[in-house]
Amino acid sequence: MNRLLPVLLVFAFGCAALAQTTDTTSSSQTTAPAQATQTATTPPAKATPQGEEKLLFPKDWYWGWAQFDLAPPHNEIDPNMCAANAGAPQYGGVNAPCSAFARYQISGSVEIRPIGRTIARRLMFFYEPNFLFGKTLPGVLYTWSWSGIGMEYKWGVGVDLPKRFEFRYTNHPTIQRFGSRDQPLGPAWLGANGPWGQYNTIGVRKYFGTRREGTD
Repeated sequence: MNRLLPVLLVFAFGCAALAQTTDTTSSSQTTAPAQATQTATTPPAKATPQGEEKLLFPKDWYWGWAQFDLAPPHNEIDPNMCAANAGAPQYGGVNAPCSAFARYQISGSVEIRPIGRTIARRLMFFYEPNFLFGKTLPGVLYTWSWSGIGMEYKWGVGVDLPKRFEFRYTNHPTIQRFGSRDQPLGPAWLGANGPWGQYNTIGVRKYFGTRREGTD
């Protein structure tokens, strides 16, 4: 019995030490997931912004596009300045002065949002020019001339509304003619109004969908 007592004491101390180690490990393992859960569920501190949006002319204050079009022979663009039969004999045939039918068209659209903060950021200005060039008489004369005809354009103001609606005011002046076309052009001349004539409109535009980009 005297020999067994030291062995029992060593065994008892060993069991106690093992139990204590196990409890400590279990406590650490229990605390770690709790801390991890707390870390995962606690939102990170809000990052300090690098800088507020500029009040005037923010980085994305303009947007637009430009386009070049070529109208093949027998498909000329008609800005409605000359009669469709302007090359008829009674108007002068191949030498008729009213040859304002376009071979080339350069068009575009620019939207400007110059204010980056306050409710005024919803304000937008737009400008849509359309330049016409050519010298053609349908059925009589087809050339590749770059002779200037005029600029047809419209401009206006827009205001963003909720649910992707937009209020727009549009002004469309008469066509601004170039060079020799800035005068009456014989008996086939229809007047200076050009396409659509002069008008002003108040409207509402609705945007929908997302434009798909064809690039990688």
